[in-house]
Amino acid sequence: MSTEKKSTVSRRKFIDLAAKGTLASSAIISGFPTIVPASVFGKNAPSNRINVAAIGTGRISRGHDMPGVWQYDNALIMAVCDLDSKRAEEAKQLVNGVYAKKTGKDNYDGVRAYTDYRELLLNKDIDAVIVSTPDHWHAPIVIDAVRAKKDVYMQKPASLTIAEGRMMADAVKQSGQIVQVGSQQRSSEQFRYAAELVRNGRIGELKTVYVGLPGDPSGDEEPQMPVPKNLNYDMWLGTTPEVYYTEKRVHPQVGYDRPGWLRCEQFGAGMITGWGAHHVDSAHWAMDTEHTGPIEIWGHADFPKSGLWDVHGIFKTEAMYANGVHMIVTNEIANGIRFEGTKGWIFVSRGDAAVTASDPIAKQNAAKKLDASDPKILTSVIGPNETHLTVSKEHHGNWLESIVSRKEPIAPAEVGHRSCSACLLHHAAMKLNRKLYWDPKKEQFKNDPEANKLLSRPQRAPYAIKMVASAK
Repeated sequence: MSTEKKSTVSRRKFIDLAAKGTLASSAIISGFPTIVPASVFGKNAPSNRINVAAIGTGRISRGHDMPGVWQYDNALIMAVCDLDSKRAEEAKQLVNGVYAKKTGKDNYDGVRAYTDYRELLLNKDIDAVIVSTPDHWHAPIVIDAVRAKKDVYMQKPASLTIAEGRMMADAVKQSGQIVQVGSQQRSSEQFRYAAELVRNGRIGELKTVYVGLPGDPSGDEEPQMPVPKNLNYDMWLGTTPEVYYTEKRVHPQVGYDRPGWLRCEQFGAGMITGWGAHHVDSAHWAMDTEHTGPIEIWGHADFPKSGLWDVHGIFKTEAMYANGVHMIVTNEIANGIRFEGTKGWIFVSRGDAAVTASDPIAKQNAAKKLDASDPKILTSVIGPNETHLTVSKEHHGNWLESIVSRKEPIAPAEVGHRSCSACLLHHAAMKLNRKLYWDPKKEQFKNDPEANKLLSRPQRAPYAIKMVASAK
């Protein structure tokens, strides 16, 4: 939280004074929205409240990330930002409406809307940001945010490429800021318990991990369309190549259904990182491989031969880890993770839970949240001298707790980078259709210049990530 001294009255000081009745009107300080007394938010003093801004206000932000924060009285969403000015304004109205109900003040107007995140990061009153943008903007915004001394909650996957992910993780480490990756399965009891059972040998020696993912359909060719006046399309493309605008490449102009960019390789790798970042992360947690990765990867995938949407379709990829565990990732099995050991198996999934109404899991038959070869496995008690993993009851709440304590959250940047990297390695195997050999320490393919070209992509000016020398 910001402790910087200012020559003018700070926003937090302003709230304190307003709560005490010292200031008669918010209009005294130009540029501040109307502020309501702290007493209407509960017991948390304004000086201790975490001022949060939401960057990217689409489907995930509205349905998951902003609600995940505004439920807590020690946090206040004071700003929203979107390259689509219509969405930014709608987000402002949404958040104002939520706080109007919480405060009982029908005229609540405490949220500022931005259309350029760089301007938002200049606001010293903002302590932390939520990054809920398309995948290709995750790493660049997080890097800029931590350099601006903001704490961050970022949506997964951590990056578009492995090189970007490494830059992001290094920038976070150098900054000392708190960054939580949105791998929220770590805050679900069944995933933590499954990981503890595996780590403590309840299925014997772990041999094989099956990761089942949803699939993505291909689509038709889409015509070029005029860029909406409310959308900064050039900046939306960011570091990626310039291509013509069509609505299904970006997001709906009416409503907040699942956006088309999720199925375009220019902006992400498809389900292998979209859902794979969740399940591979949970698998790594149980495998105790959170800070490393596979050493061999191979597999295949079907890719669309035409149409706007070009991410992978049906696929099966495999990987070997240095500890001897064999991972198989495919969309041909149930959505979830199956751990097989020498003495049995455990299966874990979200069941019928969905992050948003348009989440693919909502369209599938619900699997059990937790299952095992022997029911007794699922009633096993983890003893006091056994491995216990971090308990988090809610992912956004864990992030806010970490901001206060300055202790590492349950899904830190380095771990999120490693989970995303593993998914991108599977994607590389899909593209090259041959076995690849990976050095997790150097984060390079072994003796494979062709594969190493897939570790990064050219970055379009002026949005390329600016390198900063490592602190000595």
